[in-house]
Amino acid sequence: MKRFASFAFILVLALSTARVPAATSTSKSFALLDAEEISITYQRLLSEFYKKVNTEMVLAGAHDNLVAYLKKNGVPNPKVPALRPSDDAAQNIRELDQEVETVATEYPSGKFTPRDLTYATIAGMMGAVKDRYTVFLSPKEYAALNEGLDGTTFSGTGIVIESSDTTKMITISNVVPDGPADKAGLQQDDVISTIDGKSTYGLTIQQASKMLRGTEGTQVTLQIQRAGKLLTPLTIVRAPIRQLSVYSKMLPNKIGYVGLTVFGRDTGKELSTALDRLQSQGARAFVLDLRDNGGGYLSAAIDVSSKFIPSGPIVSVESRQSQIDTLEAENTAIAPVPLAVLVNGHTASASEITSGAIQDSGVGTLIGTKTFGKGVVQTIYPLPDGSAVKITTARYLTPRNRDINTIGIQPDITAQENKSPRYGDLGKDTQLQAAVTFLQNKIAQLNGSSSPAPQ
Repeated sequence: MKRFASFAFILVLALSTARVPAATSTSKSFALLDAEEISITYQRLLSEFYKKVNTEMVLAGAHDNLVAYLKKNGVPNPKVPALRPSDDAAQNIRELDQEVETVATEYPSGKFTPRDLTYATIAGMMGAVKDRYTVFLSPKEYAALNEGLDGTTFSGTGIVIESSDTTKMITISNVVPDGPADKAGLQQDDVISTIDGKSTYGLTIQQASKMLRGTEGTQVTLQIQRAGKLLTPLTIVRAPIRQLSVYSKMLPNKIGYVGLTVFGRDTGKELSTALDRLQSQGARAFVLDLRDNGGGYLSAAIDVSSKFIPSGPIVSVESRQSQIDTLEAENTAIAPVPLAVLVNGHTASASEITSGAIQDSGVGTLIGTKTFGKGVVQTIYPLPDGSAVKITTARYLTPRNRDINTIGIQPDITAQENKSPRYGDLGKDTQLQAAVTFLQNKIAQLNGSSSPAPQ
């Protein structure tokens, strides 16, 4: 089992909330909201996509996808006239509006609504540019994307748990900073013997999580074993807990481990807290684990990179007009110590920005396998009904002007993943073992020794 739930976001995101005026609706029967969303999509795609857009292809894409949607939903041979592209953007938007209105009138159905037809039209426009990252997001998909990046909130104790293969009991792998468990003194590697008097022997993670979570303000009593000794039972009051994007712990030989699941809104702040805590415990080196991290916000990539890179460029972003903006480190770096960055084929986008910046700046060593290779930036434009369009608006280059799109980043040290790894578990993670061995040698060199320090 791998360490954390993996997020499938392979994107670097900016967010735009600027509104674009909609074209005037051609009929009262066609909702103004639908017209506005078609207008926003058309204008954003034509003006913001990072390559020149063919208007005829956009209209053809909208038409073809609308026809395909009708066939899929029970209309065997829909007669939908082809759209007539024009040099006038307003006229093209009216054509799109008119087509949706006509189809909604000609093919009324209990299987779809005019809004569904609008969504099919928008999705067709997005697909016309043949870019896998330029897509339409339904309200449900957009909400899920935000939830994945910014985390969910639930009521619980504030611990991350795992099931021990040796004791068959529930063990604490991480404690949420300043959460109820942290304030009660619970620590990493504590064994939870009982939850409200029920033994955790043989419990699954899901069963234990259900017992630990509950209504805010309610209590749960835990019996803890620490270093083989039973502690006095602890009663913890459940409180709101936000899902973390950074997980940390101390490995042998005072090597701090921080794993990032996503580059979310608060990832930079969470990383600072984790690094501060590990440094206070005497960390002499760090492993930054970016495996299976599909990316997130560009701003978060700058925040994370800046914790290790004291100054200089982090990434350069090149827009459609060939305007290049170079984003610099934020002067928030920790004191330099040996650093290993774990990467694999699912390290993508924002993760690759951080990986590339660390590699180019020379402050750390990449270990693992080649990264995904996503070197383009998306901007999300929310639509009025809660849906959105995600458009590739730029490409990015590493500090040494490397374009890694479709190419990926080669690690400095290749280490293959073992079968059924448990990320972050030194005994079941060969790539982590390679990183720890590398860092032990670095520590030994700094100490003037020719052999790794003992564990």
